[in-house]
Order: sequence, then structure tokens, then C-alpha cells
Amino acid sequence: MRGQTLCGRLMFTGLIEDVGDVLSAVRAGGGLRLGIATRIPGGLKAGESISVNGVCLTAVDPAADRFFADVSPATIDVTTLGSLRAGARVNLERALAADGRFGGHMVLGHVDGVAAVTVIAAEGDHHWLTLDVPADLTPFLVLKGSIAVDGISLTIARLHGSHAGVQVVPHSMAHTNLSTLRSGDPVNIECDIIGKYVVQALRRSQG
Repeated sequence: MRGQTLCGRLMFTGLIEDVGDVLSAVRAGGGLRLGIATRIPGGLKAGESISVNGVCLTAVDPAADRFFADVSPATIDVTTLGSLRAGARVNLERALAADGRFGGHMVLGHVDGVAAVTVIAAEGDHHWLTLDVPADLTPFLVLKGSIAVDGISLTIARLHGSHAGVQVVPHSMAHTNLSTLRSGDPVNIECDIIGKYVVQALRRSQG
């Protein structure tokens, strides 16, 4: 099973492998083709799945230092990828191999929605990041629970209504695109899959 994704299903961990640079973003047929430069060792294989800012995409025409990926109109509608332009920096993570170390949390690359960054505040070497999360996603937010922000596995350390606060350690700030964020910027979020299953089960039992 070496090289296979865990249990035959695609999954990521939210531990970013590389911050890539968008080389091109070309609209075609309602969709979008991204060209992305990457320093992932060994590059990617054609057809391999890769998380781009938390969105599961398929690598097309890969070379040692770059790849292309097609973004469907449906994905453009519910993520921030449609706003990417040449020069943007994006978080990259390959799907977890069956023999890989599981270090973050279960991330599927299926973005639930777009949140707005409201506050970025330094606290010593760390940073607080506050997000305004869409109201329909707040049932899936749990204090001390996990959330993926642009594909990064983070822990909800503060929670007040639709506002979720995460504290970012220096390593994550230095090795992801979080350092490029400004107040008001949109980010892709994926809520914890276990929490979503629990909420769905409770809703069905009550309905």
C-alpha cells in the first residue's frame, strides 16, 4: 500500500509542505486553470491530488518545479481560488500516504465556506487570527476543536458567536501564507469532519 492514500480515500492533515507561487490564472469555459510553482521534493505526478489553500485539486502537466490545476465553476463559487492572480502565494499539501505520519487533523480538502479575517494581532512571537465565520457554519465550531484555514490545521482557542480566534505559532506564520494576510482578506475554511457528522446525526435524530 506504499504511496496509496489512507484507506483508499483522499485525506490531508493540514500540515503545509510548501508555499507555492501562482504563475498564471487563466479563465476558460467558466472554470479556471492555475499554474503554480512549487519546491515540493520530486515534484508531483500527473493526476495526483494536492491541496491548494485547502482545496483538493488534481495536478495536470506537472514538471519538477511547477504544475497546473483546473478549478471547476462550482469550486470557484464556494472558495477563494477564483480571486487568485499571478504572484499570489498558496499553501500546498499532498494527500496523506498510507504509511505517512498523521500530525494535524483530518482534512478532506472540501471547503465549507469563506471566512473574513477581522483581526491579526501579534502577541510576542505568536499571532492571534480572528475570523468571521458564515452563520450557517457556526454549529460546527467547537472551542479547542480543529479548523482548517487555507488548508492549515489550527485549533480554535477563542469562540464568540460567529467569531473564531486561533493562535498561530511562529513556525506556521513563517512557513505558510498566513504572513501575507491582512484584515478583511477572505480565507477558505473547512470545519472538523467529525463535528459535522455529529451535528448531522443529531439533526436527523431530532427531525
